[in-house]
Amino acid sequence: MRDWVLFDWGDTLMRTLEYPGPMCAWPRVEAMAGVQEMMLDLEGRIGIALATNAADSQEPEIRQALAFVGLDRFVERIFCFRSVGHKKSSPPFFTHVMEQLELPPGRLVMVGDDFEQDVIAANAMGIQAVWFNEKNTETRRGEAFRTIHRLTELPEQLANWGHLAIEKV
Repeated sequence: MRDWVLFDWGDTLMRTLEYPGPMCAWPRVEAMAGVQEMMLDLEGRIGIALATNAADSQEPEIRQALAFVGLDRFVERIFCFRSVGHKKSSPPFFTHVMEQLELPPGRLVMVGDDFEQDVIAANAMGIQAVWFNEKNTETRRGEAFRTIHRLTELPEQLANWGHLAIEKV
């Protein structure tokens, strides 16, 4: 059984821009800085999944948006509000993810830019979390969470927690 990292989508993997509708229909999309480098480092060492509260997109639209910035090949599973039926911040959302991945909470790490929805909600379910705060220098640290300011810092944090395979499989 391998460990998994569950990424928030908007403003964690891809920049949320001010366009209406599904991201795959936006006139412009962009990946967050450092995401490609981070994904290349994680690839084959940990399972990679996406979690989103996006109400305008289902998995095909999310995959299309990820493909526009070259991230679709890294994301093995997608858990979205529209298919799960629960918001990412709710216990049933995380229960669904753990059931689908056949994981106990200690084998999953949530990474996201919203401290309440991504970190506090995951911790309430026994899941370690990483707060991605690129907006300022504020750093929060707790027993089950850490802060990173650049996505390229994530592999080191996951390794420190013992979640990364040493060699790629």
